[in-house]
Amino acid sequence: MREFITGNQAAVRGAIRAGCDYFAGYPITPASSILTEFVREFSNGSGIAVQTEDEIAAIGQCIGAAMAGARALTATSGPGMSLYSENIGLAQMGEVPLVIIDCQRLPPATGGATATGEGDVVFARHVTAGGFPLPVLAASDAASVYRLTYRAFDIAERLRTPVIVLSSKDIALTRQTVNLDLVELAPLTARRRHAGERTFRPYAVDRPADVPAFEPIGGATRVRFTGSIHDEDGLLTIDRARIARKLTHLREKVVANAALIEDVDADLDEKADTLIVSYGTADGAARDAVRRLRAAGEHISHLTLYSLWPIPEKALAAAAGGRMRRVIVPELNIGLYADELRRVVRGAAVESVVRYDGGLISPQALIEHFRDRNAEAVR
Repeated sequence: MREFITGNQAAVRGAIRAGCDYFAGYPITPASSILTEFVREFSNGSGIAVQTEDEIAAIGQCIGAAMAGARALTATSGPGMSLYSENIGLAQMGEVPLVIIDCQRLPPATGGATATGEGDVVFARHVTAGGFPLPVLAASDAASVYRLTYRAFDIAERLRTPVIVLSSKDIALTRQTVNLDLVELAPLTARRRHAGERTFRPYAVDRPADVPAFEPIGGATRVRFTGSIHDEDGLLTIDRARIARKLTHLREKVVANAALIEDVDADLDEKADTLIVSYGTADGAARDAVRRLRAAGEHISHLTLYSLWPIPEKALAAAAGGRMRRVIVPELNIGLYADELRRVVRGAAVESVVRYDGGLISPQALIEHFRDRNAEAVR
């Protein structure tokens, strides 16, 4: 059925489709309607939606709910992500399956509450102390918000980790005609439960990339939970070998599963020597620019990134390798992700097309950039 809905409504639909039964949030533009949508959806008793006193309480409640067995989600914008920071670290250390939606707006600080921006791209990856990796997904429209919110729950459950889904003011609040029934969704993975043949050790793994079994707090099985460095039993430790094992595990369970997290859409032309790499709101302009350039007889390739962290290096190597000499990256920020791509893309120049005044990048701006640089190369 085709519907005329906002990205925030699509996010709520995706979360509920994934089994989300707990939401806590504090009102903040442009994420506030996710809270009101959950209040409406859960009014029948199918879940719990709470408006908390602030953002710190919101993510704290979601951590507690998730560890008690709920599938929990919270949503905010850039200023709220700053307040979430310490508790995201707690969720990392405690290995909490949790989904966070960041509806970005014009930064920094309180910035422009009703103006768009996508300046949280690097912040989302490095939001906590220590630099331990987080899966970060990036939606580009209502349909992808729906799919990626659903998918974020699956990744969170598989890896016992917080997962961040990036949206933006224009995606969150703009209405689009979409048929969510046509969006392909893979089967969900349940949390791996303790087999019960021996005493439960809540953080025990055989190999660093493994994910520990889960038992809910408050059940028959004793579960320890702490934000301090701990051993396999959840007991605080100063043993350096155990510390190294725990922190290596927090890194490896995400890095080693990069292929599980990687999510792209490749539209490649084997004759092209230019590739547009886009994500978020700018992806729509990129798709239209590619369509128009091809209609004019130009050869150009396009790669949409729906996962930003870990960097989808395999997909980038496949798309940017061979004859590719230019990679154009449109972004609604100061060129943050292009800087990251310059570290991993070899043999091609990475070019930024940016806008960070609250407006959108147009397809024409990308077409002109493509043609102007091509003209320079001929000269």
